[in-house]
Amino acid sequence: MSQASAKAILLENYAPTAFVIKETFLDFDLQSEYTLVHSRLSIVRNEKSTTDSNLLSLDGSELELVSIAIDGVVLSPADYQLTSNSLSISVDKDAFVLECTTRIYPDKNTALEGLYISGGMYCTQCEAEGFRRITYFQDRPDVLSVFTTRISADADSYPTALSNGNLVNRTVKDGRIIAEWHDPFPKPSYLFALVAGDLVCEEDRFVTQSGREIALKMYVEQENQHKCEHALVSLKKSMAWDEEVYGREYDLDLFMIVAVDHFNMGAMENKGLNIFNSSCVLATPETATDESFARIEGIVGHEYFHNWSGNRVTCRDWFQLSLKEGFTVFRDAEFSADMGSRAVKRLEDVRFLRQHQFPEDAGPMAHAVRPSSYMEISNFYTVTIYEKGCEVVRMLRTILGAELFRKGSDLYFDTFDGQAATTDDFVWAMEQASGRDLTQFKRWHSQAGTPRLDVTRTFDSAAGVLTLTAKQNTPETADGSAKESFLIPIELGLLDSDGKELALSTSDDSFTQSNQVWLVSNDEQSIEFNGLSEMPAISLLRDFSAPVLLTDDLTDEERVLLIGADTNGYNRWEQCQIIYKKLILQKVEGSFDATLLSSLMKSLDQLISDPSVENAVKAELLSLPAEVELLQVSPKVDILAVAESRNALKLLISESLCCAITKVYQSLSATDVYRFDSQSVGQRKLRNELLEYLMLVDMKPATELASAQFANANNMTDQLSALRLLVKYADEGVYQPALNQFLAQWKSDTQVLEQWFRVQIARSDSKTLNRVKALLDHRLFEYQNPNKVRAVIGAFAMGNIEGFHAKDGSGYEFLAEQVATLDSLNPQIAARLVGPLIKWQSYDDRRGLQMKGALEQLSEKDLSKDLYEVVSKSLV
Repeated sequence: MSQASAKAILLENYAPTAFVIKETFLDFDLQSEYTLVHSRLSIVRNEKSTTDSNLLSLDGSELELVSIAIDGVVLSPADYQLTSNSLSISVDKDAFVLECTTRIYPDKNTALEGLYISGGMYCTQCEAEGFRRITYFQDRPDVLSVFTTRISADADSYPTALSNGNLVNRTVKDGRIIAEWHDPFPKPSYLFALVAGDLVCEEDRFVTQSGREIALKMYVEQENQHKCEHALVSLKKSMAWDEEVYGREYDLDLFMIVAVDHFNMGAMENKGLNIFNSSCVLATPETATDESFARIEGIVGHEYFHNWSGNRVTCRDWFQLSLKEGFTVFRDAEFSADMGSRAVKRLEDVRFLRQHQFPEDAGPMAHAVRPSSYMEISNFYTVTIYEKGCEVVRMLRTILGAELFRKGSDLYFDTFDGQAATTDDFVWAMEQASGRDLTQFKRWHSQAGTPRLDVTRTFDSAAGVLTLTAKQNTPETADGSAKESFLIPIELGLLDSDGKELALSTSDDSFTQSNQVWLVSNDEQSIEFNGLSEMPAISLLRDFSAPVLLTDDLTDEERVLLIGADTNGYNRWEQCQIIYKKLILQKVEGSFDATLLSSLMKSLDQLISDPSVENAVKAELLSLPAEVELLQVSPKVDILAVAESRNALKLLISESLCCAITKVYQSLSATDVYRFDSQSVGQRKLRNELLEYLMLVDMKPATELASAQFANANNMTDQLSALRLLVKYADEGVYQPALNQFLAQWKSDTQVLEQWFRVQIARSDSKTLNRVKALLDHRLFEYQNPNKVRAVIGAFAMGNIEGFHAKDGSGYEFLAEQVATLDSLNPQIAARLVGPLIKWQSYDDRRGLQMKGALEQLSEKDLSKDLYEVVSKSLV
């Protein structure tokens, strides 16, 4: 793609359409070689339009136009203008009906956008701009239409035919099934869905608080019917939680879920018909890990919560994407925290944000939560939009408090129900509910970058006054957005030298006593706390109250004190992470503070043996920071030296805590019956974490333990964890038979097979890249299946540090070659997989040049718009 043909779309150019489609009727004739789509659109002038134009502009891509008519009058080619991506007609009417027939080829659609075939099943993915691959339409989120859909298909091959809303009629005639669906709620085209296949249905029901009975139906292929229970249980929990916490009741009579193997995303919230990637919805204890169970619970919740935060109230344009996604991620995070361990959920979310979103903020694709421009919207389904967007909503709740935040969300839903809204509308609702001016807060939406926050202390012992001074600055980002001071909520606490929590006394109006939050709004700002007898240790940014990079003046001794005594679980873990990072970087530089390590080990020894500390929290405390997090502390450091030092520190920890680790491991016996609850999950998580430490300190007996666990496990969590440890640490004569046994056991299960591919990427040795290439040639690997691509290519590039960052640059060349191959099949997946290369400026000069060279080779090819945007921005 040439630079000239890649045109940026700007937020400042947003304008309402001249016409809007009020009602949409779609008739799908699914034939073996193609599909005919007949649309009947009731169109009127848009009251919100700022122009008197008579031009009706419809989006369309890769369509064959068969016929088109307005109010029954067939149009000739001279009556309209047709391009490769649009259909334009001049219409001098205030209201009219446009009928159009298009021919499409779902079996040739490898991009998995619009209508395509997955394993013999028709399904759709229309967000963000997939609907234009089905028929000509105003394919944008601010055009809301009432949809009626008719599906005609071969009754033997496709006995299940589904679409949005409620089923109006279903008949079988002349070997064809005809199903008609109607959704009474206006929605944008990206929420349209269609599924047709030979599927079985698992059914349940949910009774709302108002007494309405909702039918719940989950459609899967027959071999997966036994994997539906957890998703349906999660759905009912989500529905009850949303009623209790947000007062939001489901509105249709039917809620459907469909599992699809070939899917670019995790799931899609289509109104009344949620389509899920199979890996994100199917589970049994034997086939899915605890992590998968938790992920499914969260994603089912996320898609259901979209019914209000995304469907009933949608986004005006794609620049407002975080309005629905950030808010809904916050809602699903709170839901997951309430269903499991709140402390562990928060640690997992912070770790993910630091490993993925912080680097994005520092990289060439940096953008604000509400971007100002894009070339391809698919590239902006990012951790900034989702996870940082979630943190922005969380800060609002922290600043306002739970009661006023709920009042604001009620006002937002009630005011904008059935409309397309903006992030400013959301903040407006919070301002109205709370009476606060949140103008400065809105910079979190408009400014890219991760703020740096430095907090220092001074103590006047004679007056008993502690002064905290906070300085904030945000480095320049690739999007060029201006940087002004953010409104940063800092939740904090003070501890004396014995680890006792101190009462906070201040007259500063920037401090809220009820939740102990200090609002920092200036580049430099101070606050005084009175009535103190000694310089306290300060527990800053509790529960990670703002997405910032924090530095402070705490001593190592104070950090160790906080690890043992802080009442805030996040900050206890955070001090551990800070010390880990310091020790790893010391080893890289050839020095090492043995005294600090010893002090840390004493605290950890006590914590992992303390029955009052959650087992899952113990596992998190023992988890070292990822290599990419060290690049944030020490840019340009040799990534392989970091990996080597990280491994060395892990060995030292295993040696120092060997007795405690062994004792605790032996006390955590495997359970006979699998349960998915926080206590059971925590026990398995800690047990497997400890087993890895034992593999480091005493290989032979630990290998025997892992082999026994693999052979005797009654759940996938323990079986896969043991297999991963064998592959990572044991000799080939041990791990290869285990891999063969796992494949023989699970080769017919697509979801488990993805784990078999992924687990082999964990091993780092001289054969790593050859092993990856061999997996791509395996008879069960499919380039057309995004899950398998992610399991092999994605896992290698993002999870195998030693292999991907090999000194000869072969890992970079390999990824570039694979991305080029995938770009012709599935541009969305290609653009996401290239991510590890675009951060080349974060690495040492030699590796940076190698990565840049791989990108330059890519840039010389004829790239899709998706991939071109990412590659071109990374080379600026």
